[in-house]
Amino acid sequence: MGNLENKEKEFAAILKNVTRTARENKNIITSEEVKEAFSDLELDEKQFEMVFEYLKSHKIGVDEEAVFTDEDLSEEEKNYLDDYIESLNALPSYTDGEKEAIAIAALAGEKDAQEKLISMYLPLVVDVARMYSEQGVFLEDLIGEGNVALTKGVTMLDAVGEPSEVEEFLYKLMLDAMENIIQENLAEDTGSQKVLKLVQEVADRAKELADDLRRKVTVKELMDETGWDEDKIRSAIKFSGDNIEDLDSGEK
Repeated sequence: MGNLENKEKEFAAILKNVTRTARENKNIITSEEVKEAFSDLELDEKQFEMVFEYLKSHKIGVDEEAVFTDEDLSEEEKNYLDDYIESLNALPSYTDGEKEAIAIAALAGEKDAQEKLISMYLPLVVDVARMYSEQGVFLEDLIGEGNVALTKGVTMLDAVGEPSEVEEFLYKLMLDAMENIIQENLAEDTGSQKVLKLVQEVADRAKELADDLRRKVTVKELMDETGWDEDKIRSAIKFSGDNIEDLDSGEK
């Protein structure tokens, strides 16, 4: 059993690394790279198909560019995206030579150049956010997190050696920011599910006992019946807003 659990953990870790590798490569990965990453686990073709499906469901192109459509966006997100992209169209555009000059100046700590870098890479934030849409976080929040990371990133360029490395550095900060907000959202969802499960469990057992006694039950009676400690029952009462119908929360 322990060996199986270790295999599952290793699989999850490799899948996470493969996904990140694809993100860093502008959302593309080759099937050969995927197979190489999983080589130690000796997956069969059916298992690889599942991995490829997972990557595609996360908008990652396997052996091809990922295609983004508006179909996965809500009406609210579509309207926001249209308005936001329209506002970005008003930003100045720069030639490759100008971009390099701005990067050099920003590396030297020039504030004006850092501001220009922000406006230069705002459209890239949108592209990155599209990669992470449909993962439980609104597009507007993803873009907001990416913009914050970009704004902070242009002041942290002392970690970058060459002007040609500036875009990759900022891009990875955007990835980090969006992955963090998605993880936080997942953790909140998991926490909410645990709370709902606790309330439901206590409510169900209280109802069973109340049906037997033909009246509301006290916290102590439920403790005696279930062997639960008082904190568990009181927590459920608190999270339900004192709304567990068959439980009298007034008595200890």
